[in-house]
Parts: sequence; structure tokens; C-alpha cells
Amino acid sequence: MLYDLQGRTAEAEPLYQRSLAIREKALGPDHPHVGTSLNNLAWLYDLQGRTAEAEPLYQRSLAISEKALGPDHPDVGTALGNLARLYRTQGRYAEAEPL
Repeated sequence: MLYDLQGRTAEAEPLYQRSLAIREKALGPDHPHVGTSLNNLAWLYDLQGRTAEAEPLYQRSLAISEKALGPDHPDVGTALGNLARLYRTQGRYAEAEPL
């Protein structure tokens, strides 16, 4: 995240990808920590304008969080907000609003 915050996205991306791979292997594909790693990688892609790559990661993060933590958990709120923001920046207001 430090590299990400410093704008060093080329260095941040492989670390986010590695974190995701480690968590998926160690914890399983539906663990909440996997959802967090997905959200982090999606955020990086989103900031880079790589929205086509970010969207499915945000969607998967949201699905994992809702299933594992319940619909009222703060992590679900974060996932909803990030996906809504992505849709809003794309002008997809009808999809963003219910989120």
C-alpha cells in the first residue's frame, strides 16, 4: 500500500497480486481476507484507469464479503462504495445508485 500511496504503481501491482495469490492458496477463495486483497488490487487498477480489470475484482470482493460477513458488515460497505464509485466515473449512474 505504501508504494500505491507513493504513486509507485508498477512496484505495487505485483505485491498486490502476490498477496492475493498467497491468501487464496492459504485461506481458500472465499475467505474475507481474499476479498480484501481483491479490493486492494481492484483499487490500484481503478486508479490507473484500468476499469475493465478492476470491475470483476470489485464484484468478486463484494460477493465474498457479503457471503462471509453478512450484508451489514463494514467491509461490505467498502466494497459497495468502491464499485459504485467505479460505475459513477464511467457514467453508469443507474448501476451505481442502488449500491
